[in-house]
Amino acid sequence: MNKKRIIFIGDSITESGKFDDPEQIGTGYVRLLHDYLKTSYPSDRLELINKGISGNRINDLASRWKTDVIDLNPDIISVSIGINDVWRQLDNPSMEQIYPEEFEQIYDDLLAQVKANTNAVIVLMEPTVIEENVESVGNEKLKPYVEITNRLAKKYDAIIVSTHQAFINYLSVNNEYELTTDGVHMNSAGNMLMATTWLGATKLFLDEEFERYGVK
Repeated sequence: MNKKRIIFIGDSITESGKFDDPEQIGTGYVRLLHDYLKTSYPSDRLELINKGISGNRINDLASRWKTDVIDLNPDIISVSIGINDVWRQLDNPSMEQIYPEEFEQIYDDLLAQVKANTNAVIVLMEPTVIEENVESVGNEKLKPYVEITNRLAKKYDAIIVSTHQAFINYLSVNNEYELTTDGVHMNSAGNMLMATTWLGATKLFLDEEFERYGVK
């Protein structure tokens, strides 16, 4: 029987040390999910692949979508993107920017390709935060990208992982214990929040799906 394949694709938050890891999983939220899923659903038929690349924006995903997603024919594809699409507006305004309308058009096309060419279940993660301040300029600019992610999840019957909301909820009640190393990249606590939010959104589906597949 073929392996049950889960692909995580995104930017540096997903990559998170992947290229220094012999397993190519990294040390971030993908590592936590890898270890949890491997031990919760013990089977050699469960395969997790980290396709995060630092600095990626939605157009970068588009340039490698066929190779890194479609050709690998995943059973589950989990996407985390949007931080750099906003961050580049703040740190490099002279760079050609990807504003919400274009972001949505490209993202929509990528998800349409998944539906047309695979039977994958789609999991969309909201972009997390830019600065651990609910009212930061970055977090204000992220709002339409979060809305787009939710809108596309509804359109494509995807599982939505409310990671942005989880971080905002946390920061609203406790901003002393930090979740990032620099306002964007996760420390261990931030990765844990991402992983537990992902599991909270997907666990019922995973339990049912893996039981049918025999990965229990």
